[in-house]
Amino acid sequence: MANRIKHKRNRYARRKMSVRKGVSGTSSRPRMTVFRSARHIYVQVVNDLEGKTLVSSSTMCKDLKASVKQGGNVEAAKAVGVDIAEKAKAAGIEAVVFDRNGFRYHGRLQALADAAREKGLKF
Repeated sequence: MANRIKHKRNRYARRKMSVRKGVSGTSSRPRMTVFRSARHIYVQVVNDLEGKTLVSSSTMCKDLKASVKQGGNVEAAKAVGVDIAEKAKAAGIEAVVFDRNGFRYHGRLQALADAAREKGLKF
């Protein structure tokens, strides 16, 4: 059982590094990285050259926690996508590089990305 869990974690780490080695954020086009757990979804916009997080959002944020009843579904991901796009626009960020962080691009990740695109964030 423990060996199976180790193998699963190793595969995730390999996928993550495979995606990450081709994606890097700059000051003009920062990296938007997504992490999803079973209960929540987290997004950060990062400038890799300076090593700074420019804006972030998640289902744990105070402004979203009241409107989102459950954090681990597509509706919550859409709300986080809209929120991160608005925060990025307010910070002067127009375009980002999308880092799916080793997760497959479907379901919650796709809903988050589509919601951010609809609000005017380019990637």
